[in-house]
Amino acid sequence: MSTTSHTTPESEGQPEGGAGVDARTARLIQNEATTEIPVHLLFRDDPGPVQVPLRPAVVARRKGTGEQPRTRPTPVRRRPLPEVDAGLVERPARVLPGAAGVLAGVCGVAGCVATSWWAGALPRLAAHALHLPASSGAGLGPAQWAAYAGAGAVAAFGFGGLARGRSGRAWVLGLFGGYRGTVRRTGLVWVNPLLPRRRVDVRLRHWRSESMPAADPDGMGLRVVLLVVWRVRDTARAVLGVEDHEAYLRECVEAALARVPVEPAGGTRGGVTAAGDALTRLVAEEAAPVGMEVFSVQPLRVEYAPEVAAAVHRRRIAALDARQRASMLTSVVDSVEDTVTRLTMRGLVELDDYERKVLVRDLTVAFCSGRGEPV
Repeated sequence: MSTTSHTTPESEGQPEGGAGVDARTARLIQNEATTEIPVHLLFRDDPGPVQVPLRPAVVARRKGTGEQPRTRPTPVRRRPLPEVDAGLVERPARVLPGAAGVLAGVCGVAGCVATSWWAGALPRLAAHALHLPASSGAGLGPAQWAAYAGAGAVAAFGFGGLARGRSGRAWVLGLFGGYRGTVRRTGLVWVNPLLPRRRVDVRLRHWRSESMPAADPDGMGLRVVLLVVWRVRDTARAVLGVEDHEAYLRECVEAALARVPVEPAGGTRGGVTAAGDALTRLVAEEAAPVGMEVFSVQPLRVEYAPEVAAAVHRRRIAALDARQRASMLTSVVDSVEDTVTRLTMRGLVELDDYERKVLVRDLTVAFCSGRGEPV
């Protein structure tokens, strides 16, 4: 390589040999991420602040590098919540301990036995076992039948109202279409047998949904599986305020999923978490008026729909390839710039414009070949 000295505007007024090369030599290779500040502004004597208009470091995104513009998430509009009868609120029902029902049933059975002894219809063995005296045998008349009916009703009423309450289960009681209260007590209790009962599960429950349709921020079709954690908070509204509260919850989840974009696997950090938070908020707001409490709605599996999966896969491969090439090119450019700048600043060589371009080209080819990538 020739080292003949040429007179250039940068080398005028400098001693030969390059020992006094100006330290403010212009950078040879610049890219869009470079912002230069005039050196004379660093040594101003003015005490007051100086406003220097600086342009942004990155003016525009380069095409073909795989960089995707950041899109702001569209705020989800809130819909009017469903209204339920304000007077339909859970309240405890009137129940008695189970011992009261047992006592009433025993009394009814005892009345039937006494009536049979009175009518002379009680077998002798039973009377002897109960240590009863011999009956006069009045026979079955209207009085005896009335006594039978009363004792039998008491026994049926006492034993028929016995129920066993379990933890996490409740009964909703009604009569003639009206709400009469909710039983949440555990153990043996006595409930009026004339009141219809509807059992409700009030435990903390989780529901793994089937694959549901959704969309990503770009509108591409997805298939999402969700995990919903919920429980019944107000049994009166959950049972009487809606036809089927479990089906209603499923519909609320599907409606919210149609309004909230979901990040696919491998998307931005926190995309799935943000989508889960938005889904939880929407579903909880719509399920609260009907007595359900939703704790979490989180995507478990997010994948593209079969009809777009192949196209999205090809686009991702192309984006990764472009990103890798852009990273390699940036590294090569920085290495070439650093090498040429050091050679020039240390006075090892003196190059004119043509020789500088040739050196930059040869170094670029050498660095790209060393990385095993085509130029």
